[in-house]
Amino acid sequence: MRRRLLLALPALIALTATASAQDGPQPRLPTEKLVIVTRDGTRHEFTVEMALSPDQQTVGLMFRPEVKPDEGMLFDWGQPRESAMWMRNTITSLDMVFINADGRIRRIAERTVPRSLATIESRGPVRATLELAAGTAERLNLRPGDQVLQRIFGNAP
Repeated sequence: MRRRLLLALPALIALTATASAQDGPQPRLPTEKLVIVTRDGTRHEFTVEMALSPDQQTVGLMFRPEVKPDEGMLFDWGQPRESAMWMRNTITSLDMVFINADGRIRRIAERTVPRSLATIESRGPVRATLELAAGTAERLNLRPGDQVLQRIFGNAP
């Protein structure tokens, strides 16, 4: 019995180390500027982390304790496609902004539920998904049709 336990110990340690690494936030990603221009011409500036690779996009803002009011994460899908997000291991509520290839906001899902496995869909092809602190869309009066300025849409601020 003791021998089996000793043989299993390295595997258990490796499994625990892997689980611990996956149970934390990813390091802060490179940031870029992003501006949202509302219907009345008001400009709202953000610094967004750029989630470009599939690995970065899979982890996203999981395990982050907060998202600052002027920050967020932009998921660049590379080309228009359906976007389906979830809140698995995301411990803070978010607003999800789905953005068309021309930089116009297609849809906003406000105050998502932390740790939920429910999918939050773009309801049509989008170039990118922007995650902001919960309540940002309401506070800034963001609406579908508002313009997002960022280099991936060819209209850098």
